[in-house]
Amino acid sequence: MRARRALRCFRLNNLLILAFFACLFVFWRNGFRERRPEELDPDTRPYPDASATTSSGWFSNRDERGRKKGAEDTRIREHPIPKMMKEAEEKFNAKLARQSKTLEAAVAEYRRRYKKHPPKGFDEWWEFAKKFDFKMVDEFDILMEDMAPFYELPGVEVRRRVSQVGELPSIDLVRVNKGVVTVQNMQKGFKDSETSARARGFRSMMGQFVKRLPDMDFPINAKAEGRVLIPWEHQQYPNLTKQDSSGGVEDMLEGPFNPDWGADGNVWEAWRRTCHPESPSRRLYSSLRDSFVTRASNYLQRSTVSAGDEFNFMEGTAADFDFCKNPHAHYSQGHFFTDWRSIPVLYPVFSPARAKGFMDVRIPSHYYYGSTKGYTYGWDFEKKVLTAVDKMEKPWEEKINKIFWRGATTGGGSHPPGFSPQYQRHRYLRMTSDSSNDTRVVTFNDPPNSTYYTSVGVPVSQLNEDIMDAAFVKVSGLYPGGLKALMDQHRFADPVPLGKHWSYKYLVDLDGMSYSGRFLSFLASDSVPIKATVYTEFYSDWIQPWLHFIPLSPSYKEIYNIFAYFSGPTQSMLEAVNSTLALFSPEERYSAQDAELRKIAEAGKQWKKTIGRTLDMEVYVYRLCLEWARLWADDRSKMDFVYITKAP
Repeated sequence: MRARRALRCFRLNNLLILAFFACLFVFWRNGFRERRPEELDPDTRPYPDASATTSSGWFSNRDERGRKKGAEDTRIREHPIPKMMKEAEEKFNAKLARQSKTLEAAVAEYRRRYKKHPPKGFDEWWEFAKKFDFKMVDEFDILMEDMAPFYELPGVEVRRRVSQVGELPSIDLVRVNKGVVTVQNMQKGFKDSETSARARGFRSMMGQFVKRLPDMDFPINAKAEGRVLIPWEHQQYPNLTKQDSSGGVEDMLEGPFNPDWGADGNVWEAWRRTCHPESPSRRLYSSLRDSFVTRASNYLQRSTVSAGDEFNFMEGTAADFDFCKNPHAHYSQGHFFTDWRSIPVLYPVFSPARAKGFMDVRIPSHYYYGSTKGYTYGWDFEKKVLTAVDKMEKPWEEKINKIFWRGATTGGGSHPPGFSPQYQRHRYLRMTSDSSNDTRVVTFNDPPNSTYYTSVGVPVSQLNEDIMDAAFVKVSGLYPGGLKALMDQHRFADPVPLGKHWSYKYLVDLDGMSYSGRFLSFLASDSVPIKATVYTEFYSDWIQPWLHFIPLSPSYKEIYNIFAYFSGPTQSMLEAVNSTLALFSPEERYSAQDAELRKIAEAGKQWKKTIGRTLDMEVYVYRLCLEWARLWADDRSKMDFVYITKAP
């Protein structure tokens, strides 16, 4: 009897304990769900899942705002994109308004920013800029950043190094002599369609003012990739490097210069030496050739992402991303795997773009300046004329509401081999053609044009079918497993003319071997560029993300929510949640946000017409020539422009 009574007590105690913990779990779960999203850390903020928001009795158990009756509204009340757009417009307008209106003001602003007199000829440059209604007369911080290291060298050393680097493979000299500009195109043993094309383009930009320039030379990079990588110690303490290059380039480089890496190093190993000695990248004990090569594949091929990442939007591009602090991120960027050997000493090399850590001098791309059928909006290839409106342009209302991309399999080299699946274009193609049931959390306006937003998990395969149109059209470079593996793992389509892009509202712009040469043509169109890049170019301080284009992170995770904000929910999103949007026509669902998207397209087009013109590139190059002429001179003080205030 006592044993039975004890057993009943034991069972009762166990039931009470289980009930206690069950109550604790329910209390914790409800308490967590009732917290507003804005009260949570952005990286841990929970999104309602499909099961939580889907209900067969949607209209009977929800109020006029779509909320469950009697439940606290935990939906997002403020989307971050409108705020970023508003701040972008205000920032850009303020920058335009504060530009100098007179030569005297421009000189004063120059001296305030750079602590020196402007270069000789600044007054003539000012007249040239004003003649062509150049807007950004004070915004040359990028140029001055590029020029700064060469002030450590005397003029004779600058001239000597220009001559030496001009002898290296894939570098051509643009020479100004007695008011005439020529390209010194030497045979260096490389068959390359790009050889001297950039040099010829740079020469063309100087045509209107070359007679005003003193004699000087410009070493132009014939490649798209950056070339100059100087170790951190040598940047901070220039005396660690030989200052006198009279012994020749091999003496400076401590041996012959081989144009490609071969089995001797790679860009990443050279690049990470540009970081601080205590940075994670410098403190790595292993190189690309160790066992992490295998682990890197797993690290980067994870298909799932956190909801927080999917709803984080870039304020600008990733040009300032710190690879020194995040060394493993370099596996996802192709410029760390280029085949072309970098130069570890301060030699002047003029290139079309610059990634963080490199020390090339930035110049406008010949793709932007010239007119070609593959890179120029409005170019009539048959008539050889440039028109204001491309003949394949479409009215906004007729554009396809999808995110479009076409391109080649470029993105990086093969040093070391085996990493091309992680290059920026390959990753984007695999993401946009993912046919799995992995979900992405998307957030959209519900009801339309309100301040309420619904979040729901949607299979990525359905999202891609609804909104993505991306494909490779050309094979370039090596791929693990060969051509068959490349074709099996990525979508391919027939090549299309540049004008095909104008049929779509959204145009993705991705880095290739370096910068993307199509970006300015995208801006010139009536569509909206979505740009992901790790590069800065000559115009980077002149353009404003979220006003003229939409910036995209290198992970691309937020692109589905960019679409969801501007274009509203797709059919797959509506099927994932019984939304009140089913009561509205497709046009009513996102009319206000579609107008905002069109506003970005119009602002980008206006920027290209007024600030991204070929004339603006000439103004930039003219200013660069004056700065370079001062560095070229033996007596730099005689190359200053000293403004003398006129007597009243």
